[in-house]
Amino acid sequence: MRAAMNTKRNLVTAALVAPAAAWLTVFLVLPFIAMLVFAFGERAPEGGYQVAFTFAQFANLPTRAAAFWNTLLLAPTGALLCLIVAYPVAYYLAVKANPRYRLILVSLVVVPFWTSLLVRTYAWMYILGSRGIPNLLSMIGIEDVRMLNTPGAVLLGIVYGYLPLMIMPIYVSLERLDRRLLEASADLGAKPVSTFFGVTLPLSLPGVMTGVALVTILLLGEYLIPQLLGGGKVFFIGNALVDLFLQSRNWPFGSAIAVTLVAVVVVVLMVAMRIAWRVAGTRQVDLV
Repeated sequence: MRAAMNTKRNLVTAALVAPAAAWLTVFLVLPFIAMLVFAFGERAPEGGYQVAFTFAQFANLPTRAAAFWNTLLLAPTGALLCLIVAYPVAYYLAVKANPRYRLILVSLVVVPFWTSLLVRTYAWMYILGSRGIPNLLSMIGIEDVRMLNTPGAVLLGIVYGYLPLMIMPIYVSLERLDRRLLEASADLGAKPVSTFFGVTLPLSLPGVMTGVALVTILLLGEYLIPQLLGGGKVFFIGNALVDLFLQSRNWPFGSAIAVTLVAVVVVVLMVAMRIAWRVAGTRQVDLV
């Protein structure tokens, strides 16, 4: 009887997992295997892939050093700026906001996702362009201000586009905070600043690490924001991949860069998990 129940439970579990497993296999595992195979091939004379086994594509990675440098510099910087802006917002929503209006305020954080990132980025192109803020500055005598097509414009777009993804994990972590710990800290004579750094911040670090890891990993593959707000002058790895696959049709080299990017993402995720485990004092911290 018990064996039959276990068999039935296993079948139900398999039926629930099978669609997701099939989806990931077809759209994630198999494409990655194909990309890995392409990375060791050669570019065909007419473009595309030619069967071979060589490490030449990986040896050519330094030729795209600018894209790697911009990505590895601006992605963590953008994540840090998102964190600086997101933490006070999440803290207010979880700790200070009136519970009657908290759901409305949290909904306002998610509202930007109801609009396409492309449309919102085009809006920033107008704001930062010659007819936007620079035009207003010229009216008060500040001339020749260029804001578009700069690293600053890309970082601004990153913070605007990814801020909700940073706010929500931190909010969830703070919202689960046991208020009795804050009261106990105050009863023991701790000042609000000491309570924050001694109680609130350490207990919210799993949410912080979740948000930082999520935003950083997504930014490592970002294409749209640097393309529109960077104007081709701020080149990310995502832009390099589009150029190699669609323009020069150098699929092996593009695959080598993509494989390297996946390796970087795995390293970032492992480091983030390790830090989160240490901070939380347990190996039960989930980053996803």
